[in-house]
Amino acid sequence: MSQFEEWLTTPLGQYLIEREQAYLDREVADIFGFNALQLGMAQHDFLRNNRMPQRLHVDPAISAQLLADPAFLPIAGQSVDLVLLPHLLEFSDNPHQILREAERILIPEGQVILSGFNPFSLWGLARRLPGVRRSVPWQHKYISLLRIKDWLALLGFEVVGGRMCCYAPPFQRTAMLNRFRFMEAAGDRWWALAGGVYFLRAKKRVQGMRLITPSWNELNAARKALKPVAQKLINQKNSPQ
Repeated sequence: MSQFEEWLTTPLGQYLIEREQAYLDREVADIFGFNALQLGMAQHDFLRNNRMPQRLHVDPAISAQLLADPAFLPIAGQSVDLVLLPHLLEFSDNPHQILREAERILIPEGQVILSGFNPFSLWGLARRLPGVRRSVPWQHKYISLLRIKDWLALLGFEVVGGRMCCYAPPFQRTAMLNRFRFMEAAGDRWWALAGGVYFLRAKKRVQGMRLITPSWNELNAARKALKPVAQKLINQKNSPQ
């Protein structure tokens, strides 16, 4: 078990997982297709509410269904409808490559949902305390929301949704977390950009792609043009030789 997985079993880690699971349960329920991937955190099924026939957990760890490096996936291009990246980018030495892989395997109009720790929050401030920065999860790279949006835009993604959670201070004791639960309800209204964790939902756009649908006016015109020809052929068939 990794250090981050061990931390997720603590009261603060459970507080985070409870809110992330609730958000992702709602988000993935209305995304349809055939293939969905969750990259990382395979011990938590964030795809459980999704109804795609193929839902796969990918991770270098032995607990995953597919053991693979998320930066170099053995998956065909444009074959996946949904990719989840829960806290994967901040734990990677090459987050850009992971996003490129997500873009490569997604079909046009496919979606990616990612989560990350917000550096501009009480959780981000906690990293500055003496001795805290060297422990999990504070020791990893916190990537700002604006930077993630820039990376997604460069890869042709359009952000279509998102929110934040975990507004309470990152206390390690359950009693203190419960005392500040009121901040969770008030956070979205009063300090919407100060949540400890952010979510982003983006859709892969392809330049120049246009869905082709039948033009009913053109079809009706074509049918009308064929009527005299069809009538002529019928008359010729019925005329005496």
